[in-house]
Amino acid sequence: MVRVPKNNNENQSKAVVRTYYEVEQDSIKLKNKKCPRCGSIMAHHMKPLERWACGKCGYTEFIGKSR
Repeated sequence: MVRVPKNNNENQSKAVVRTYYEVEQDSIKLKNKKCPRCGSIMAHHMKPLERWACGKCGYTEFIGKSR
């Protein structure tokens, strides 16, 4: 995700980039899980129940104890 501010002030950063990968020595590792159904990167949600959710296809994995 890249956001560019509307005004062109030189004191502000021009873009914000979220990183989904970690680089360690000679390897690159994905921080989040991949969706088993469509292959997109899944989001980790904590509330109301902890879960991994795919925004593209709607696949959801619930984590922890059930109610």
